Amino acid sequence: MGTSPLILGVKYLHVSGKNISVGDFATFITSPDAHVHITTWNADKHDGKIEAGKFCLFSPGVRISAATSIKIGDSCMFANGAYISDSDWHGIYDRALPVGKSLEVVLEDNVWIGDSAIVNKGVRIGKNSIVGAGSVVVKDVPSNVVVAGNPAKVVKELDESEKMISRADMFSSPKELDDLYLKIDQISLKNNSFFGWIKSKLLPNKNN
Repeated sequence: MGTSPLILGVKYLHVSGKNISVGDFATFITSPDAHVHITTWNADKHDGKIEAGKFCLFSPGVRISAATSIKIGDSCMFANGAYISDSDWHGIYDRALPVGKSLEVVLEDNVWIGDSAIVNKGVRIGKNSIVGAGSVVVKDVPSNVVVAGNPAKVVKELDESEKMISRADMFSSPKELDDLYLKIDQISLKNNSFFGWIKSKLLPNKNN
């Protein structure tokens, strides 16, 4: 893990396996009903690797699973329930085979994976591109486009003359970052009260 990570709900973040690295200023947002799982398979002939760059955002329910290699660039964002996998987990014909076919996945800088979208093995997604909610990506995606559907297809080209503001830009301004974290705290703690805090101390339960 790089420097200055922000983890909201640390007990719901599950990292398992070897060869996993996440760059500086990563943000993990989890919830009791939507854990985040970052997992590599390191057995038999497979030695999975996951490498994420700086400033990445991982939302509740995100799952990233590698038996070969998943490379994630800087400032990538993963919305709720997004799933990235470089493998068929079990063989097509040999269902007892634990991994099946596996091919490297690459997400270039500033890629945005939408809510409940799936990125499959062997896919490369170009810089700044967006995968729409619920999409299933089975082939390469060029830079600066929006793809959607199952299988995902290009539905829009981004205007490259427009200034692209990424999460890296957000982290370059300490004041704006402090303001953002304050807003996140206000949202996360809006239902809290002094009496609720006292109750949690005197009568703790698994939800506190």
